[in-house]
Amino acid sequence: FLGVMPAYSAADDALTTKLVTFYEHKKDSSVPSHQATILLFDPRNGSLKAVLDGSVITAKRTAAVSAIATKLLMPPFAEVLCILGAGVQAYSHYDIFTELFTFKEVRIWNRTKEKAVKFANSVNGPVQVCSSAQEAVTGADVIITVTMATTPILSGDWVKPGAHINAVGASRPDWRELDDELMKNSILFVDSREAALTESGDVILSGVRL
Repeated sequence: FLGVMPAYSAADDALTTKLVTFYEHKKDSSVPSHQATILLFDPRNGSLKAVLDGSVITAKRTAAVSAIATKLLMPPFAEVLCILGAGVQAYSHYDIFTELFTFKEVRIWNRTKEKAVKFANSVNGPVQVCSSAQEAVTGADVIITVTMATTPILSGDWVKPGAHINAVGASRPDWRELDDELMKNSILFVDSREAALTESGDVILSGVRL
């Protein structure tokens, strides 16, 4: 997939667009699944002013948004963090979440266990590698889903009552991370109702109302 995200702000005198590609690598690859470039233009005449590394910015910005949501919505005295997925977003989320919050336990699961093991060995801090998503999720207070799943990998039956979920990965209308039961029994917070109803597979395919 190729995503094009243009933006203009008269107040900030800014004209820019982000180009991002989404490729699911069936085999282990050194190339990230998401790659992005940000182009900054002069809004007065359209001249290109800068080319920025959108991959770094996307990773940090997305994790920062999740951190803000978690700060406002997570249960008191949250002790267990669970990350489903072991790609670029898993690393950026781990970095900011362990910097801002204090968890007694961090768990990770990935469809390819080798990538989860690599993640656990790469980060600064103890991480428990789980053999299944259910094992990783059970009892977790904060759950982060950063996969490219097209069918649900998180079941409502596994989720602890009151747990907070940052559902990041299903950014296409035909992708899913959360099952119907979880979607229908959760309180949903979105940054844009219009965008969620046209882009979020979890919202569209579950049929929940916003």
